[in-house]
Amino acid sequence: MDELFAKAPIKKVYFKLAFPVVLGMITTMIYNLADTMFVAKTGNTDLVAGVTIGAPLFTFLIAVSDIFGLGGSSLISRLFGEKRYDLSKRISSFCLFGSVIVGIILTILLLVFAKPILILLGAKTSTYSYAFDFYRIIALGSVFIIFSLVPQNLIRTEGLAFEAMLSTMIGTILAIILDPIFLFGLKWGATGVGLANIIGYLVTDLLLIFFTIKNAHYISLNPKIMKISGQNIKDVIAIGIPGSITNFAQSFGMALLNSSLAAYGANKVAAMGITQKIYSIVILVIVGFAFGAQPLIGYNYGAKNWQRLKDILRFDTIVLVSYAIVVGGALIILAKPVTALFMNQPSIVSAGSYMLIATIITTPFVGIILVYTTVFQSIGNAWGAFVMAITRQGIIYFIVLEILKSTLGYHGIVWSQALSDILTWIIGYFMFKKSLDLKDKLKK
Repeated sequence: MDELFAKAPIKKVYFKLAFPVVLGMITTMIYNLADTMFVAKTGNTDLVAGVTIGAPLFTFLIAVSDIFGLGGSSLISRLFGEKRYDLSKRISSFCLFGSVIVGIILTILLLVFAKPILILLGAKTSTYSYAFDFYRIIALGSVFIIFSLVPQNLIRTEGLAFEAMLSTMIGTILAIILDPIFLFGLKWGATGVGLANIIGYLVTDLLLIFFTIKNAHYISLNPKIMKISGQNIKDVIAIGIPGSITNFAQSFGMALLNSSLAAYGANKVAAMGITQKIYSIVILVIVGFAFGAQPLIGYNYGAKNWQRLKDILRFDTIVLVSYAIVVGGALIILAKPVTALFMNQPSIVSAGSYMLIATIITTPFVGIILVYTTVFQSIGNAWGAFVMAITRQGIIYFIVLEILKSTLGYHGIVWSQALSDILTWIIGYFMFKKSLDLKDKLKK
């Protein structure tokens, strides 16, 4: 491990850790698109609505998983740098089994309060049965969903990014295969869609357990050592909660955007939906590279290898910004034909290409924001991680959207994310500069 994280060429180790994360995210995105397509092909609008109503449950469960996965990997990567391997094993055991315990508790609560939760999510008389069928399966599989992201993050801290990716890809591909079989072949409806998801997660979990036992040296599945100090638990949660909030902030931002555009007609909402699908492909790659580098940043911070850390951050920034400029620039030039690939209607193409340009133009700033975010998470700066989590698509976005919507109307709504990106970048820049502990050491 020391050879890889502390001595190997930065370019080599960076891509060794980041590429598998990017590929895993792209595979998951492909499944989400395929799942949406399969459900839509049934032609049953109530089924489509029912599955859509249950979808936020995924966001919630993944957010819970991030508490243990992101929080644990951040702390463990620093401990590896400090060569505190025994404590790393205890932290990993706590995160792995803690996620299982929380998953079991949530399963019980989600099933007990299923009806009020589904009504809160928007289930109506016509869609309730479909929503409940999907919701029930996802609730029963909560443990598998929550657990899956924890070992993924933890084993990457040992450099096992390929094994994490392989586990995710196999589970996801299996879900893609099972989805149409359950939906069209066996006619299981929403239950089949949920079951395909859960089986995919279960296979991913089993593979991750196998690779953890076989290849990991300091990530432990021994429940006897899961007891850790209150301070250690606080360290995990302090970084994990901001990571989980990011998922909620994204959902919050999308809900605000769609509700604001609804006043301008269904075409505008549809155009933004297409824009977000295209944008998500670009952003997922950036997120993959950024978070793939997190164990490398944390390890060298823990090892107090300041010059190497400085070089890593410089290279990380160059990769993210360069990618954003090249891919973003191409999409800006090809905005109309790319939008037309999804829905070739003049009004949709016109609105969608305009929205795509407004959304993509600040992508380089998003790359830098993610560098700041991963740095704050990697070094245990809980406040910095929290601020980054609630700004870009949270508080800052809400304020910007409301001001621009009331002053510039439709155009203000479209450009709100761009302005929010710039303001978040400014906030992140000053927080990074004022992180005296890190700044002074990087100057050495």
